[in-house]
Amino acid sequence: MARALGAALLAAALAACQLAAPSLTLLFLGRSPAASMGGHSWAPDPDSSRIVAFDGTLRVAKVFTSARLATPIAVAPLGLNLLVSERTGEGVVFDTSARTVREWESRDPADIYAAAPGRDRVIAARSPYDVAFVAESDTAPLLRILDTLGHPVGRLGTVHVPTVPFLAQLANAGAVTTDASGAVYFARLVRDEIVKYDATGAPRWSATRGRFAKETDPVLIPPRPGARDIGARYAIVNIALALGPDGKLYALGGSDSAATKLRLDVLDTASGKIVATRALGPRETAVAVTRQGRLETFDAETLLARAGGGRREAFSPPFALPDLHGDTVRLAALAGKVTLINFWASWCDPCREEFPHMAELYQEFPRSDFAIAAISDDVDLGKMLGFVREFRPPFPILVGGGRMKQIYHYRGLPYSVLLDRHGRVIERIFGFGGAEEFQSLRTTIAKEVRVP
Repeated sequence: MARALGAALLAAALAACQLAAPSLTLLFLGRSPAASMGGHSWAPDPDSSRIVAFDGTLRVAKVFTSARLATPIAVAPLGLNLLVSERTGEGVVFDTSARTVREWESRDPADIYAAAPGRDRVIAARSPYDVAFVAESDTAPLLRILDTLGHPVGRLGTVHVPTVPFLAQLANAGAVTTDASGAVYFARLVRDEIVKYDATGAPRWSATRGRFAKETDPVLIPPRPGARDIGARYAIVNIALALGPDGKLYALGGSDSAATKLRLDVLDTASGKIVATRALGPRETAVAVTRQGRLETFDAETLLARAGGGRREAFSPPFALPDLHGDTVRLAALAGKVTLINFWASWCDPCREEFPHMAELYQEFPRSDFAIAAISDDVDLGKMLGFVREFRPPFPILVGGGRMKQIYHYRGLPYSVLLDRHGRVIERIFGFGGAEEFQSLRTTIAKEVRVP
């Protein structure tokens, strides 16, 4: 009896320890900031065009995809919703059930967005993930304040115009985050400086890691003889910022000029003092922290491998479009086959490269198992027919009439969606990835056609 009681007490003690285990908040997955909301950490997985939610033990709780998620590179909380920054600069707001709430275009070539719970504003910065060589007016704002619909309502700071004006976008791109008090933290990609602005927009402090004896502007590298591409020489300093549940600011940056090695700096938000620094190893590609401020690092690929493919959802809306003979083809007619739906246009150069690969793919599988529906988004019917005469595709061509992007909300062309035999999305393919991408697609289709 005593032994049984002792065992029960020990089990209860162990259970209590497990219940008391500190919950983790994911700060960075790869080089992207995550958002904490509803007991989950929501992180972008740009390589798989999806958002992944992790629980407090960093187990995958939810995965979602969308035609609007081509290359998500940051997630921030916006009210009860998630604000996702796309690599190409769009801001897309989703609820936690993956329903699209709204979307807006970037004011710069590409922006990244930050928001905080309880605040009705969004901070937009030039994205450090996709930088264009463009000049800027010396009166342009460093950061824009947007309302929750994406409309500009204010500004913070003024851009720095470098010696070479066409490098202004690079010189002013950076990481940004904000907190519930309205304070904004900004760290330029190529400058050793982190700045805090208070809710009124006044600068409160500036912090530096001390990486350089002297700050210099990016330097233009002229093209080689016979080449057209220009480049720039610069050092990557700051990549991403995040506020932890412990109230500290976490800065992910480069340890070397190319950021092949990363470091993490922890800053006191009141003073800007760096209170801890940690060099990250090659497998420390996900960073999490407890409410008490204890850091834990993980391998991002291992965390994402637990996500699997996620729950498959039906492709929507179902289409009913005319083919080249004027007959209506409906999505429902393709049920029972693994189907590749491809959106293209005659003016799309990558589509021209992709069509021969699709023709080969189409001929490799029996018509009873695999279908392709190639939907043209051309407005000009003559140009569409000219494209078809040139490539003579063996698969059906459907006429979208220039309305498809408005309906399916893809970022650009080509855009493809692979469906299983039940019309559910297996994967989305943004752009043309060459022969390697088609070999991977071929493998996926071969696996799917074996599934009844």
